[in-house]
Amino acid sequence: MDFKILTYEIENQYLSPYAKKSAETAGRARPLAPCQIRTAFQRDRDRIIHCKAFRRMKHKTQVFISPEGDHYRTRLTHTLEVAQIARTLARALRLNEDLTEAIALGHDLGHTPFGHAGEAALSELTRFEHNEQSLRVVDILEYDFKGMNLTAEVRDGILNHKMSTKATTLEGVAVSYADRIAYINHDIDDAERAGILSERDLPPEHARVLGDKHGVRINNMIMDIIENSMGKDGIFQSPPFERAMTGMRQFMFDRVYIKSEAKEEEGKAKDMIRFLYNYYIEDLNRLPAPYRSLLEKYPKEQVVCDYIAAMSDRYSVSVFESLIVPKGWAKPVKG
Repeated sequence: MDFKILTYEIENQYLSPYAKKSAETAGRARPLAPCQIRTAFQRDRDRIIHCKAFRRMKHKTQVFISPEGDHYRTRLTHTLEVAQIARTLARALRLNEDLTEAIALGHDLGHTPFGHAGEAALSELTRFEHNEQSLRVVDILEYDFKGMNLTAEVRDGILNHKMSTKATTLEGVAVSYADRIAYINHDIDDAERAGILSERDLPPEHARVLGDKHGVRINNMIMDIIENSMGKDGIFQSPPFERAMTGMRQFMFDRVYIKSEAKEEEGKAKDMIRFLYNYYIEDLNRLPAPYRSLLEKYPKEQVVCDYIAAMSDRYSVSVFESLIVPKGWAKPVKG
């Protein structure tokens, strides 16, 4: 019995006419025998959760590099918060929650070690965008370099989750908004935990609109989108909320992302990423054998980025130290 037929029936009866129904997927690049239980989007979600790149995000920087304390966000916890917010939006707007969740869980798989500092370093050396790298992870690098063979809709949402792009499904657009809601709010929370900000430092003109507490802000941002998007063929914010969110984001760039004391180590992180890039470019035989096999199809600059972007923070530091820190030596003692 094909148990997912019931899911198709529920979607047809319940979801918005603007939602992407599971049975209407554009499919995969390579044919895949259907699952009797899961829809295509549910399978994509599961494939992402079980991939190595997903697990590595727990050791990748979100904003603060190697912070002291257990409660600062990592790239993985950021991803989980995005998924939660995106599912809330999807459920309220009667969009496809499975598609939304799959996009959210996969949107940052290609992010570098040390967050945007690592991305900036690679971008200075060659063409690199983390959203494009995330798509490359699911298309090529995961599952022993065979790729994950995800559906077209999930791939599109992963590629187009940034503010400068736009997904072709409302589910993908919902993830883009959820990403912004998540990082603005949890970065404020982490900055307060680090003693860099307090609630009274937030611009009052934006706080009056968004709210003056972490949970209040998230709820208000979500509700504003729901109230302005219900029953429409797009996802929208009200002008006051759009201005306030943009203003709060700029405030975070000015006070936290660029100038704060917590970012002082980023220069070292960038130098390390540059060193690793040049080290492998100078001699491609230094790359692990599986990555060298990619050189038959892709430029060396891309393959070196593939390897470095896949590293966790601590693994990249370990590799760097093994290359530049001298090791002790002692002549064996006979007898």
